[in-house]
This record gives sequence, structure tokens and C-alpha cells, in this order.
Amino acid sequence: MAGPASGRASGGRTPLQRALYWSAVIGVWGLIFLVVFFAVFARGLPDTSALYDVDRQPSITYLDRNGALIATRGSQQAPPADLSQLPDYVPAAFIAIEDRRFYWHPGFDPIGMSRAVVRNMRAGRVVEGGSTITQQLAKNLFLTPDQNLRRKTQELMLAVWLEMKFSKEEILALYLNRVYFGAGAYGIEAASQRYFDKSAKDLTVGEAALLAGLLKAPSRYSPVSESERAAARATVVLDEMEDAGVITPEQRRAAALEPVRVSRTLATQHAQYFIDWLDREIRGLVGEPTEDLIVETTLDLTLQTAAERNVRRILERDGGRGVEQAALVALDGEGRVRALIGGASYAESQFNRAVDARRQAGSAFKPFVYLAALEAGYTPQTPVVDEPIRIGAWEPRNYSGTFSGPMTLADAVAQSTNTVAARVADEVGRDSVARAGRRLGITSRIGLEPAMALGAVEVSPLEMAQAYDAFANGGRRVEAHGITRIRTPQGRVIYQRSNRGEAGVQAINNPHLYYLNEMLRGVVQRGTARAVAIPGRDVAGKTGTTSDYKDAWFVGYTGGFTVAVWVGKDDNTPMRGVTGGQSPAAIWKGFMDAALPRLNVQPIPSGPAMPEGWAPPDPVGDLLGQLAGEDEVGEPHVETAPEPQTAPAPDRPVVRPTAPQPAPPPDQRPEPAPPPEKKAEPLFF
Repeated sequence: MAGPASGRASGGRTPLQRALYWSAVIGVWGLIFLVVFFAVFARGLPDTSALYDVDRQPSITYLDRNGALIATRGSQQAPPADLSQLPDYVPAAFIAIEDRRFYWHPGFDPIGMSRAVVRNMRAGRVVEGGSTITQQLAKNLFLTPDQNLRRKTQELMLAVWLEMKFSKEEILALYLNRVYFGAGAYGIEAASQRYFDKSAKDLTVGEAALLAGLLKAPSRYSPVSESERAAARATVVLDEMEDAGVITPEQRRAAALEPVRVSRTLATQHAQYFIDWLDREIRGLVGEPTEDLIVETTLDLTLQTAAERNVRRILERDGGRGVEQAALVALDGEGRVRALIGGASYAESQFNRAVDARRQAGSAFKPFVYLAALEAGYTPQTPVVDEPIRIGAWEPRNYSGTFSGPMTLADAVAQSTNTVAARVADEVGRDSVARAGRRLGITSRIGLEPAMALGAVEVSPLEMAQAYDAFANGGRRVEAHGITRIRTPQGRVIYQRSNRGEAGVQAINNPHLYYLNEMLRGVVQRGTARAVAIPGRDVAGKTGTTSDYKDAWFVGYTGGFTVAVWVGKDDNTPMRGVTGGQSPAAIWKGFMDAALPRLNVQPIPSGPAMPEGWAPPDPVGDLLGQLAGEDEVGEPHVETAPEPQTAPAPDRPVVRPTAPQPAPPPDQRPEPAPPPEKKAEPLFF
């Protein structure tokens, strides 16, 4: 008879024993798996001894000619902020939006990770991350941004190690002092100074919410270029702070109603095209920076602000006529750049039209034709004839479509007569014209086809300002430049621009310079640029308009100060009847009205000594005065060479060509569109 013992022997283990046995087996194998798993992924973990080391790119600080801050490029690392000195709502804002259970998890949050997995699966893409503040710190300190299983596992392991080694307050302090906030700022103190010009201990609730919102994507939520998106994100942070009990409903409403004002220098993006230009120059002068640098520039921030304001005003006024982009370069008599505008909006397009665009110059190129003519023996009184002309297969025509017959050279310059310019260039030699332009500072290719006399030459506004500067400073060639000195914060000078070259090479002698300035004064006094005349100021210059109104220029100057202005479209389609005497002249005039009182410039200098026995012919002034009774002249139309190859801003939409239309009278021009309504809440920026 079989007893219980024989039953256990034949039937094996009881259910409880089997459960315990297999649990032990699974536990052992699970432990082995975890040991092997972590051993494999622990290989290649970074050295944590460099926890407090900061690896960042050097910063470059740019100062204007008076020592005012223009911008800082590169990384900015301020001294670490002391959490005990910050308002309670500052670190709480980051916890509320980034890691609500920060004080209760062991470095990773299973609840948050599970929620993120479910939401991502429902969305079919990554819409939420499950990383804690500790995991983010581990990633920022030790790991690459690669998204793979190995990197995520190492992140979790390092997060647990951080939790075991440091207190929650120490982890939070490390995080806030090392995280990247955009605009080159690392750490909350640097971010507070960069965005708000204040210490982190003085942050308001709204400012703290904005900074906390930045961490999700610093460029996407930048208050500089994406102010509306940044405001919406800051509102989300305020809601989370209220929901977490960090702030009261009253504090939340007050924060939403109080405007957050971003640093003036950063928010307005002053002179960013200028800084981009210098950034390339610095590498050529000192190589790749290996330490923080301070660059002392030639820019005048007050003039730069005036230039930005006038460009913006005219673009808004004339946008209905197809004026989409503009560029401006202002040089003093030594070639120092005092203001530079490279486009309508740096936030929308960083393509620098002042330096990198090559656009046909139109009639603004004609002074080089007439300089070559003067040097060949012409004078302002030389008789010429405005009549049909054929050079090879090319027949230039005037803007008016008519011919005026006999006139003087000065008359032809003032009225920008195309047939005369083409004939004169053909007679003196287009190679002589090209040499004159090259001698003054045109560095782009100058072709020798007949249409070059009318400006079928692609140049940059910087080149045009550089070349015209010789007319303004007594005939000396200049090299446009923006850097005077580069030094370290400790005062060690790395580069100093030599003063020896500032006198410049004499590029134009008299009487040619005298004659040319008299004729270009006539353009302002009686010709196509009457709109830019400034009472009591000695001003000269030349307008330019290319075929089908694709480009419009005005380059003008007074004693020791030259400004070149261009307007047009990036895709090289026509504007609606816009000439050099209109939008560019208006920008130039508005800028000069603001600049001249600050500059206190002198009349246009006569230049080097006249040849012995030479006296100004009489009556040059009377000759120009005869034009007073002439009918109003229009800006000439130019028969141009093949279309210019201009690099368009990559992020601008393509605009379909519009047939050119005559310019409407001023009182019939469309009013600019009203600005869009602002949202009532939140009142950021």
C-alpha cells in the first residue's frame, strides 16, 4: 500500500515547490542577464572624473567704435548660480515642466517612461520623452546626442550613479548651471544675462517660465526669432507651475500680463549681417579662435540703428511695389564701415546682400565711364549729342524713349542719358572704363561688352561704396574694413590694423576729380536724384536702375562719408516701376538726415592740388544751373547684359515675375498693410 512518501516520489514536486524552483531559476538567469547586460553596456562609459570640467567653444565679443556691445558669438559661460540665492519659483519652473516627480524617483521615472511610450505609440512618432532631469544631466555631461539603445542604457546607468553620489539639490544645481539655453548661453546665469541683461537671482516669474520653456528646443522657442512660439511655450510652463502649486492663480495671471522684455541688443539683432561678415574676416586674420576674444569694430551703433529704421520704413512703404529686399553700406572717408544692412530681416534670411550679392549696377556704374572720359580729355562742357546709336548689334535707348539732341557732358550725367554714356565709353575704350572702376575698388569681374557702359556689371553694394568713397575723400582709394583691433579679455592684442595704409593711394587726380564731383553734384541738384538734396549740405551721387526694374540703386556721398543703397528681389524678378531715384534714394535721404548731425561732416574735398596754372573753368556752376528750367527727368532704362547670377536667400519663397508697370503718383501708391493684431495673452515681448 503506497503512502504519501511514495506519492511525492512518483509525482515529483508539489506546485509550491515547482513555483519556488522556477522562480529561483529565472531569478538566477535574470541576474546573470542583468550582469552581462550592464557589463556590455558599461563598456565605453565616459570618465566621470571630468564632471566639473567645462568644454565649450571660445566666445567672440564685438564692440562698436565707442565700446558699446554689439553682439557676442560663441559660447557664454557665466559663474555658476547658487540655488539658494534664486527665487523659489526659478528652479521650480524647470521641475514643473521637465520632471514633476524629480524629488521622488531614483534617477529614472518608470511612470513617465511608460506614459511616453504609450503616447508615442498612439501618435506613431516621438511626441514625448521620458527622460528625467537627472538623465538629461547625464546626457549633457557625459554622452553624445545619439538616439540608440546603447546610449539610452548608458544614460540610465549614469543617472542612477548621479543619484547615488549627489543630493537632489546638487543634481538640480548642476543641471541648471550646465544646460544649454540657446544664443550661445550655457547655464541659467549666462542665459539670464544674455536674454534679459540681469542676474538669475533677479528673474521674474514670466522670465523664469520663458527660460524653462526654451529647454525643449532652444532655437525653435527662441524669443529672438520665434517670439510668438516662445510666448506660447512660456504660457504652457506657467500653466504647469500653477497646476503643480509652484505659483498661485493670481501670480500666474500677473505673470501673463507683465511683458517680458528681451535684451535690446539680442532682441533687435543689431548689425548681425555686419558680424557675419567680420566672423569670416577674423578667421583670416588670426585663424580659428582658441580663446575668448574681444573685437573692436568700426561700426557706429547709433548710425546702424538709424539705417535699420529707415530700411524697414521704406520696405514697409514700398512693399506693394515689389520692393522686398534692401542693402546699405556706409563708409567714412578712410573706408571704415559705420553701418551695414544685408537684408530686410536677419531672422528670416541670413544671406548678406551687402557683401555677397552681385547685382547689375545700372547707371550707378556711369561715374567710372565719365572718369575715364575726363582722364582722356573730356570736360563737363564737352559737347555731346543724345541721338540713336548702334554699337555692333546693340542699340541703347533712353528711359524716356526720346532723344534730346545736343547737350554738354555735364547735362548728360545729370539726366543719365544712356546714348551718350554708351558712345563715350566706346570712344575712350571700355577697357579704360574697366581700369577706372578697378582702380577705385570694384573687385568683381567687369566685362567689356558694350552694355557695360550702362551698368551691365554685377557688383556688391560694399564694392560700390568702396569705389565711390574716392570721390568723397579727395581721390584716395580705400579698402572697406570693419575691424580695428582684436584682443583677449585680459588685454593682450592679437591684431591691430595698421594706420600706415589709411592715407590710401591717390587714385584720382585733378582736375578730373574736381570735374567729376561737379557733375555728380548736378545729379542731385538738377538731375535724377533731386529727392536726396539736403539743404545746407554738399551732396553728390548717382542713381541706377536696371532692365525691367529688377535693381534700383543710389550711391551718394558728402565730404568723407559715402552710402550705397540697393533694393530689389532675391529671385531677380522685376519690381513695379521702382527706380534709383525712388526707394533707394528715400532710404539714403532718411539715413543721411539722421546721420549728418552726428557726423558733422565737411563739404566734399577738392582733392589734390590742381595742375600749375589751372583754374576752374567758368561757368561750371552756371552750366549746371541752366538745367533748372528743364523738365523733370526720369531715371534711365538700361539695356542690360544676360541676367545676373545672384545667390538667393534659400529660405525665401519664389515669386512669380510680374510685368513692369509705370510708377504710380505718390498720392496713388498703396498704403502699407496694417500690422497683424496681437494676442491678448500672454503679453510677452
